[in-house]
Amino acid sequence: MSEKVYMRIGGYHLAETIGTGGVGGVFNGRQQGEHKMTKIIGIAMIVIGAAWWVQAAGAAEPSTQPATQPSSAPTHDAKELTLDLGNKVTMKLVQIPAGKFQMGSPETEKDRKKDEGPQHEVTISKPFYMGVYEVTQDQYQAVMGSKPSRFIGSRNPVEQVSWNDAVEFCRKLSQQTGKSVRLPTEAQWEYACRAGTLTRFSFGDSDGSMDSYAWYSKNSGGQTNPVGQKQPNAWGLYDMHGNVWEWCSDWYADSYVNANNVDPQGPGSGTYRVLRGGSWGGNPRGCRSAARDGIVPVLRDRHRLGFRVSVDLK
Repeated sequence: MSEKVYMRIGGYHLAETIGTGGVGGVFNGRQQGEHKMTKIIGIAMIVIGAAWWVQAAGAAEPSTQPATQPSSAPTHDAKELTLDLGNKVTMKLVQIPAGKFQMGSPETEKDRKKDEGPQHEVTISKPFYMGVYEVTQDQYQAVMGSKPSRFIGSRNPVEQVSWNDAVEFCRKLSQQTGKSVRLPTEAQWEYACRAGTLTRFSFGDSDGSMDSYAWYSKNSGGQTNPVGQKQPNAWGLYDMHGNVWEWCSDWYADSYVNANNVDPQGPGSGTYRVLRGGSWGGNPRGCRSAARDGIVPVLRDRHRLGFRVSVDLK
């Protein structure tokens, strides 16, 4: 726009003024001298005026910086962390801000299960890093030296891993990188999945958008698929819905009645460990943000069980 404004004022109108100054051609003597002086002064004033308009047009030029968009989600800087796993294999994580959210689902939510209530406010008091993707087979092999998965693919999420296997992966990676790598708590997982939303999924309430965000029973082809192919949530996390169920650090409880409201860690003991997110073989109900399940921590012969990691900020 500034270039068009400059050409219109400094080019077209200035040329038009100069051109009209000589129309007629019957000036002589003092009249010609006076006309010449008038013409010179007029031209000078026009040039000065044109320069002023150019400067004003430039000052009015809209900013190239993006406008701040209102959002219901907590604002945070999108800092990233990359871990070196060796053999040219890396792992990317994104920083999740501290904040508050409604954990669980309201009684009116479609497909709700009883273990998702009562819905309650939870505070995540410290920011943390969360894996952008589920742990892949290449990443698992780089740390553990094996590929236990049924569905082979370097970028596919590792599956057929127990909770114990996932914890051992985190222990070894912590030792290797000097970072505090661990499974996310159930509260951290849901908080990161929701990314500021209150809807059934991080992308809204409708099952109709599942194909854009998740691998599940209707589009997976009966197997896992490479991570990061669907759209991410608002905080840049992929496959939080579907592909593989993800282990969390907590013991499973069938209610939130006795849950803490600040940085909850889950019960002190139990039989099952928490799983979140649903899988490639599940329906939308099991892929909702609040949906949860629990399985014994030694079980690994399920090709729907995987995980992603979190890292504490120091």
